[in-house]
Amino acid sequence: MRRVAGSVEGPTELLLEHASRILKLQADIRLRKIQLRCLYGTGLVTVLSVLTIYVATVSTWRTVDLARFNQIAIPLTIVCGIACSIQAQRESDRAPRKSVRELQLELEIAEERRLLQASQLGVPPFQRQFSYKDSIPRELDKLREEAQHYRRIHTFLQSVIIIGSLGTTTAASLADTPPPLKWVTVATSFAVGISAGFTGYFKYRERSFYLQQTADAIEQHATAFELGIPPYVGGEEENLAKLTQEIESLRVEQRKREQQLDQPHEGRDGTV
Repeated sequence: MRRVAGSVEGPTELLLEHASRILKLQADIRLRKIQLRCLYGTGLVTVLSVLTIYVATVSTWRTVDLARFNQIAIPLTIVCGIACSIQAQRESDRAPRKSVRELQLELEIAEERRLLQASQLGVPPFQRQFSYKDSIPRELDKLREEAQHYRRIHTFLQSVIIIGSLGTTTAASLADTPPPLKWVTVATSFAVGISAGFTGYFKYRERSFYLQQTADAIEQHATAFELGIPPYVGGEEENLAKLTQEIESLRVEQRKREQQLDQPHEGRDGTV
């Protein structure tokens, strides 16, 4: 699109094009996440179902009749396997698709381009701050999504630790442990150790907590701005500048927390 000198419509249309590009990328990211979750979810369920059926059959061979259990578990496993195969075939037949990380990178670039375009057009700081305020809901969604992601990982690892510890203790307490069950005991012990190590090193619980705390603080400031309650009781321009400053301070503090969590224990304690 060509820009007409002295025209107000030209710069406005350019900014609208950037906004349209951002919205499209956000929709593509949501769709891509759903596709990958369906693919990996059905694949994981299939593998776990096969392992569960195998372990249960070997452990209870000629002692417990698992016919009713297999009548339900085997068809469900087959259905999940077929669904995973169909989705994997679709992924391979189509042209190479971008990953979620690549789409997120394009989204960040598109947002930076919109800000650069607004600055080149000589948009007043008040309008740029107003545009920044409009991006708060996307920032909240991003923070809460990351917090939920780390929370799920922490919950999964804790479940492995709890269930694996109980299973290992129960299997080890049996006086006459069959050989297949011994391998199960070894595998669960190994899984418990890995889960405990990952939980302690990567600190998924702390990451989720700080992300959720930052999201709640940003939402609190945004709500106070909309309602005109303290500390946003001045003029609109003053309140908008204060809101922008507060949110940027929260984002900087969140980045410092992430850097602190990425440091080894010696660095956090101040010793090398």
